[in-house]
Amino acid sequence: MAVAAAQKNREMFAIKKSYSIENGYPSRRRSLVDDARFETLVVKQTKQSVLEEARARANDAEATDGSNSDEDYTLTEEEVILQNAASESPEAEQAIQKAALLLRMRDGMGSLARILKTIDNYKGCVEHLETRPSQASGIQFDALVKVSMTRSNLLQLIRSLRQSTAFAGVNLLSDNISSKTPWFPRHASDLDNCNHLMTKFEPELDMNHPGFADKQYRERRKEIAEIAFAYKYGDSIPSITYTEVENSTWQRVFNTVLELMPKHACKEYKAAFGKLQEADIFVPHRIPQLDDVSNFLRKHTGFTLRPAAGLLTARDFLASLAFRVFQSTQYVRHNNSPFHTPEPDCIHELLGHIPLLADPNFAQFSQEIGLASLGASDSEIEKLSTVYWFTVEFGLCKENQQLKAYGAALLSSIGELLHALSDKPELRPFEPASTSLQPYQDQEYQPIYYVAESFDDAKDKFRRWVSTMSRPFEVRFNPHTERVEVLDSVEKLDTLIWQLNTEMLHLTNAVNKLRGSRFE
Repeated sequence: MAVAAAQKNREMFAIKKSYSIENGYPSRRRSLVDDARFETLVVKQTKQSVLEEARARANDAEATDGSNSDEDYTLTEEEVILQNAASESPEAEQAIQKAALLLRMRDGMGSLARILKTIDNYKGCVEHLETRPSQASGIQFDALVKVSMTRSNLLQLIRSLRQSTAFAGVNLLSDNISSKTPWFPRHASDLDNCNHLMTKFEPELDMNHPGFADKQYRERRKEIAEIAFAYKYGDSIPSITYTEVENSTWQRVFNTVLELMPKHACKEYKAAFGKLQEADIFVPHRIPQLDDVSNFLRKHTGFTLRPAAGLLTARDFLASLAFRVFQSTQYVRHNNSPFHTPEPDCIHELLGHIPLLADPNFAQFSQEIGLASLGASDSEIEKLSTVYWFTVEFGLCKENQQLKAYGAALLSSIGELLHALSDKPELRPFEPASTSLQPYQDQEYQPIYYVAESFDDAKDKFRRWVSTMSRPFEVRFNPHTERVEVLDSVEKLDTLIWQLNTEMLHLTNAVNKLRGSRFE
């Protein structure tokens, strides 16, 4: 049953499945923010189902063998996770587990010998032991015991101690499986596990999709999706041989962006767009290949691309940004709807996102959103997704007292761009604390847009807001190893400070040399 429950959980998050298909999610267009909310709901429902199955199984087993006849034994949530992990494979069962136990001792310090003997019986090692007078009525002492032992033996130890009349309570405080911090990728290769789809609007599923009645278009989408599903870290990005119809759709949107860009786009977007043209990557007659674009970005800001089969879950998409990786689709919107797409497609990614990812300031801002998402709670992922929605997708900024667009959804959607810069919507200054709580809608044009004074101002405000989040640790990205480092020890901080001092020395020397050259 434990294996079956775990398998059921894994299947729900299988790479080629979508939450909408598995869970009956409405097949209409929604944004990254709704993705985060729905993802939270799915995780809670799945977790509750696994807990109920495991608890029922444990109680049935106890009733059958009579080993717990004196009291009803119900596993805690931590013990359920521990039991499921231990039962998935023989290797997992014998893996060494560290845990902290809190024991309420009725009989005073005489119970310590019993505790140590029981741990020894289950081949455990005591790494730390401390006691204190208990504040609870009828309890003399509380004992905190940190142990290391196999997972299966740890579970048996907990059961044995809980069955003893010497203890009023035995609680599993922590272990390295049931951490409260959600899993997050530590190395760029871990992004192979960050490609879960959050698909709500597909040509196969929704009759309102422009490609629903086009069998050839649906088959083409499947073909390109399979290429993305097969991609792994370190692979070259596969090239797509785009059809004449697909290149024609690109050309219509490309020429329109060229026409509107000089007046409505921010200067950073226009500068990067020009560089992409000079590199012969942005041309009107041909859709760029992701590999060429990725190489261009790597040279300018260190960002790279990896192919995605569709709209990813909020947590997976944001986590990728932490590694300066942007997950991009390769399929093209239907030619019957060239100026609007109900979902991300490569025209939106290329014309909307790519130019600003080639700008150092904006690339830094995007990565900081990604870093803030690593290990964040579900509610904080919602807030980060909302900030992303109103900045990277629909952001406006000031430039010489005029409004300019920098959001990708604006720069790749002509109608929304003109609406945002008209006198119809409400404009508010960008403040992450309030922006992150703003309700939104994605069926019509936005009624509210947020205006940043500049990218630097937006980054400063974002950093101050992120510092108030509940995550108990900080992270940094090491570009040399492509690894995210968790700054949770004095040793790691000492190493980082030494590196920063070295950088500061180089910068100070550079400033002094520049000053000296001015007076020669």
